[in-house]
Amino acid sequence: MDKNVIIATVLIALIMVVWMTMLTPDPVAVPDGTGIIEEPTEQIETIEPLFQIPEEIAPGQAPVFAEGDSTVMGSQEGEIRDIVVDSDFFTATFSTRGGTLTSMLLKKYTKFESEEAVQLVDTTKGGAIGIVFMSPSSRIYDTRSFTFKSSAPSRLTVGDAPVELVFRTKVGAGAIVKRYTLTQESYEIGLSVDFESPETFLIQDRYEIVWNGGLPFTEGNHQIEIRNSGAFARSGGEVESVELNSKTYEERSLRGVVDWVAVKNKYFMAALLPTVEARGSELIGERFGEVDEEHVRLDFVASLQIPITDSEADHFRLYLGPMEFKKINAYGVGLYDTVDLGWDVLETLTRPLAKWIFIPTFALLNRFIPNYGLILIVFSILIKLLLYPLTKKSFRSMAKMKELQPRMEAIKEKYRDNPQKQQKATMKMYKETGVNPLGGCMPMLLQYPIIITLWMFLPQAIEIRQQGFLWATDLSAPDVILNLPFALPVYGDYVAGFTLLMGLSMIFQMKIQATPGSGAQQKMFMYLMPVMMLVIFNKFASGLSLYYLCYNVLTAVQQKFINHQLHKETEEAKEAKGSGGMKMKHTPRQKRKSLTTNGRAKARPAKKSRR
Repeated sequence: MDKNVIIATVLIALIMVVWMTMLTPDPVAVPDGTGIIEEPTEQIETIEPLFQIPEEIAPGQAPVFAEGDSTVMGSQEGEIRDIVVDSDFFTATFSTRGGTLTSMLLKKYTKFESEEAVQLVDTTKGGAIGIVFMSPSSRIYDTRSFTFKSSAPSRLTVGDAPVELVFRTKVGAGAIVKRYTLTQESYEIGLSVDFESPETFLIQDRYEIVWNGGLPFTEGNHQIEIRNSGAFARSGGEVESVELNSKTYEERSLRGVVDWVAVKNKYFMAALLPTVEARGSELIGERFGEVDEEHVRLDFVASLQIPITDSEADHFRLYLGPMEFKKINAYGVGLYDTVDLGWDVLETLTRPLAKWIFIPTFALLNRFIPNYGLILIVFSILIKLLLYPLTKKSFRSMAKMKELQPRMEAIKEKYRDNPQKQQKATMKMYKETGVNPLGGCMPMLLQYPIIITLWMFLPQAIEIRQQGFLWATDLSAPDVILNLPFALPVYGDYVAGFTLLMGLSMIFQMKIQATPGSGAQQKMFMYLMPVMMLVIFNKFASGLSLYYLCYNVLTAVQQKFINHQLHKETEEAKEAKGSGGMKMKHTPRQKRKSLTTNGRAKARPAKKSRR
């Protein structure tokens, strides 16, 4: 194996290790129990929000922000009941207490290793959607504490025609009316908010529509899910976020036109998209417990500030469903940008690869191949075919480097005490032979952007969530084949099957690449690199390890084939050279005769020319 290949591989591996280390959650001290507030960037101006995270409340209840205000007297009286709406995609529960959504169960998705449907609403918050406003007495109210009236029956089923739920509550001399529209085969809920005589109970010319609570955990590993959870808003084409991987508290305020706000976990999203112009946003997040604790909980608030206008109602689109690229990208406002695909610099490469190469390719293959394990295998074959011309060139370059090994050793020996002359002689040799010392690194450098993109993309790809292959029950999670009675630092307390096979395939591949008579340093590297990758990949999605395993096996087969071709070409060249040498061996008499014959042949035209 060439020294330059080793150096390039080590450097890239170190980059991956450092990146992994930086993404690992670190405990953050919270001064005086108040939490840490990240200062907004220069582009974000802070404003005074109406809404703050309230005290803990009992399930099914909502906080009352003020008492004794005549403006809202009577708005908390009435019958409290639930209205359940069924569709093929979900079961949604609304309550007249707040006229809000209190439960959203997705029928086609279940929690990790459970038959329980995925829940997208924090049922401890007294409702997901609240309207917050300030009364003439300068008191702030959340409509989740109001009682609304609705004529809808207690149970409804969405058919060919949409279902509309109307909730109305009297406030002062006016009223607040909420209308929800639910359609078949859709994760979107339409919402309109109408204020009747708002001047009688609103002191400001705006209100806030708020999503309350984070999305409950759905996966087995809370640490990884926390890393992929957060509250988000898009303003000026940029997505701002509040995340709690290393912080216990964070808030962020945005001023200006805001396209949407959203709350997400690893695979699911609740996004609120206004059709009216929102003039600001508030994102608040708080973590209760340490990241590695079993009962850790996240609480998020995402609000939009909506100006009061003369229009009859303000309309919103509420998406409550999976993070499927096709579904959320159809909105055309960058909802998929909430998916973390690496640092900003790397995202310029990883995001286009994920959006325009990986996702469309997987979707196309899925039309013909139902199993995503097989799709990953086919995908690795396609990548190898795509890189084959460069790979072949690389292996030829490596073969030439092996042939030059004796000359390189001779140069090192000759100029042992003069590194400058040694380097100059080596470069001269490269130039004379036409060998590029970095030629063997090119396919490796090209495959790492693909590996890094897959590393970021596959664990968050809902397409492979709970998709099994061979012994792996979920390609988006590690395929545990052995639980250890102890935990090893970084590695963990289990052995992942595909990762173990991937490490063995790397050793096999490196043995094929190794130069005969390799030194102790290269032999050590042959085992050190697979061990490093084994440790790093053990906690990754098994689908990523499966891809890399297939890639390594295909690389080894490809290298065997190309090496066989090169060996055959070398033998043919030697035979041709040997055959040509025999023809040039003449006896002295034959040589003289040949020269005489040639001379006569040349002389005849000369005589003819004199005549």
